Formats: sequence, C-alpha cells, structure tokens
Amino acid sequence: MDLIVRRAKLRESDALVDIGIESGRIVDLAPQIAAHAASEIDANGMLVSESYANPHLHLCKVYTLPMMDEIALKAYHGADMGQAMTAIELAARVKEKYDEAWIIKNVRRALALAAIYGNTHLRAFADVDRQARLEGVKALLRAREEFKGIVELQVVAFAQDGLGREPGAAALLRQAMALGADVVGGIPWIEYTDRAAQQHVAEIFAIAQEFDKPVSMLVDDAGDPGLRTLEMMAVKAIEQGWQGRVLAHHARAMALYPTPYLQKVAALLKAAQMGLVTDPHTGPLHARVKELLAAGVLVCLGQDDISDAYYPLGRNNMLEVAFLAAHLLWMTTTAEMEQLYTMITRSAGRAMGLADFELRVGAPAHLVVLDAPSVLEALRYHAAPLTVISHGRVVDTAAMHVIIRENK
Repeated sequence: MDLIVRRAKLRESDALVDIGIESGRIVDLAPQIAAHAASEIDANGMLVSESYANPHLHLCKVYTLPMMDEIALKAYHGADMGQAMTAIELAARVKEKYDEAWIIKNVRRALALAAIYGNTHLRAFADVDRQARLEGVKALLRAREEFKGIVELQVVAFAQDGLGREPGAAALLRQAMALGADVVGGIPWIEYTDRAAQQHVAEIFAIAQEFDKPVSMLVDDAGDPGLRTLEMMAVKAIEQGWQGRVLAHHARAMALYPTPYLQKVAALLKAAQMGLVTDPHTGPLHARVKELLAAGVLVCLGQDDISDAYYPLGRNNMLEVAFLAAHLLWMTTTAEMEQLYTMITRSAGRAMGLADFELRVGAPAHLVVLDAPSVLEALRYHAAPLTVISHGRVVDTAAMHVIIRENK
C-alpha cells in the first residue's frame, strides 16, 4: 500500500480502524491492517472523514474587496434583499480592471487555503461578459492545472450580468466552454421580465447540450416571493433529460414562499434530481433548508464569496461555513450537526457530480484527519485538519503556505 491511516475514528462508530490507500483509492478498512505502507499516519483516535467540497465560490472575485467601496455590500445585505439586483450592478464595476495577471494571484491564495483546510473539490465561478471578457475563465483554467491532484476545480463559465441584458454574453459563454470550462453557469432571475428569464434558462441549457456539460444557476437571489426561476430551471432540466446534471444556488426568495408553493418546488427538485447550494452566511435571506431536507431534497453548503463586494470574510474553510450555518439555520442538535457535516462532505460531492465521494473501500481517497474526536468538536473549533489527503496523497500544507505568501 502507498499510505495507511492508523487508529482512525469514523463518524459511524466509536471503534478505531485502519484505512489502507493504494493508487489513489481506499483499498482496505479494518480494525488493524497487518500490511505496511511507504507512509503511515497515526490518527490517534481523532475523526477521519471524507475531505470537504465547496460547490459554490466566485473564484474570479476573491480578494477584490480592497478594489471596491462598500456600497454594493450594503445593498446586498439589506434586511429584505430588495436591492440585490442593484448590488450586482454596483459590484460589476471591479470587472473594468479584470486581467488574468492579477486574478491568478488571488486565485492561488484562495486555492492554497482550500488545500490547507481540507477542501479538495471546488466548483468555481468566473464571470463572462463584455467587461470581464474571458480573463477570469483563463485564470481559473490555469489554476485548475496548477492545483491538479491537490484541489480539483470545476470551472463554471458564468453569465453574471445576464444574457438578455448583456448582448454577446451567450457567444462568450460558448467561447469559454470551447476553452475548456466544465460547467455552464446562468443567473436567470436577473433578467427584466419573466419571458427573458425563460429565454435565459433555455439558452443556458442549449449551451449545456451543445457541449454536453452540467448546469449551475444562481436563482431567485432577492427578497421577492414572486421570483420563479428555480421552478423554471427544474422544469427545463426534466424536459431536456438533464436530471442529475443540474445544481441550483441561493434561492433566497424561498424564505418568503407560501408553504404550498414550497412543497411544489421541492417535488420538482426531486423530479429533476437537482441539488441546491445554500450560503446562509452571505445574505440575510436563505433557502428553507430544514423543510427541503425533510422533503428529501439534496441540500449542501457553499462558501460563495471570499473578501469581495458581497462578503468581506471567508477563507475556504467549509467547517467554518458549517459552524456559521448551525447558528443561522438553528441546526444545533447532534443529528442536525451531523447533517451539516454531511452537507459539506458527501452531499456537496453528490451535488457536484463526484463519483463515490465517501469514505469506503473502492472510493477515491480524499480524506481529512482532524484534530477533533467528533463532529461536534470539529464544528466547535473549525480548525484546519492535521492531515489532508487528496487523490490518495498527503497534501504538503507547508508548500500551500508558501503559495499564499508569494501571491499576496
């Protein structure tokens, strides 16, 4: 074997086990593995689980807050989120300065932090429009290669400013997909009319079909109970046969939905096999997570932003995101905290279309060895793991700290 993790405590049992890894996969789970490996780690009874996955980060925007004033931040965080569209328009000013040369440095810092905190898989959004052009996409594609085997990037070509509102954006999306982007990204609620929103959804799915790629869309991200783009997206996924290849983000208007309509939407999400990413820490409204989970909908957590016009904090630490969500969603029982942990590991992996993203024999070896014996203690301190294993290999976190220093 290449690597053995000794005396690991798993979430399902108090009994300690050894975890054998070879050729990037878990090949053995046993109370004691008699074989030896080239490298061995003693977990010393601490919790070992799947590594973390972040299905939602606007990676082209990280660390751009110092380039902005705080007007967009205030607009987005208004109590009823009635100025969410205004916030997006204000935040777009930073894209006048977009250049791959400085974006890549910020991206490296964020991905090095992801590696340090055990976040080995990330769905990363890059704006595509007349101002941003393809600068963000190019930076993310470059970073995808630089961090290969450490942090796996799914690059989303994202029409942040709309399609109907932004002439030429659809053509730029196609160029981004041709360059090698992994996911087609849309934001239909930002269009001015329901008809334009429907056309936005249809065009995003047409591009996805053309390139045979999955879809991510930011939907209903404002305090308006009349927004219906989550429903539009689910219906289109079913019509096109894209079940299981679609991921919705935000859906903050859901906080204001009447219960009968919420139940209808939950049924549509299940029929479309569509997951939902919620980021309750980045805005005052959020999806109704407990009700969706009770209905059997796949729900996971995302970081969303790191030090940009929408959120001033963040460090790609998914344990920290779960810690915040425990308070904001009032998920503080033992079972609820276990659910939150699943929402940053297995559920996030499923939402991103990752095969076998779990700790079991035969699965890829993406693991974290924590400095905590339980999920409760992990959430309490949300500290960096003692060891991060990505693609079967121990991540050199010292090298990640060097990357952070060199790209400030």
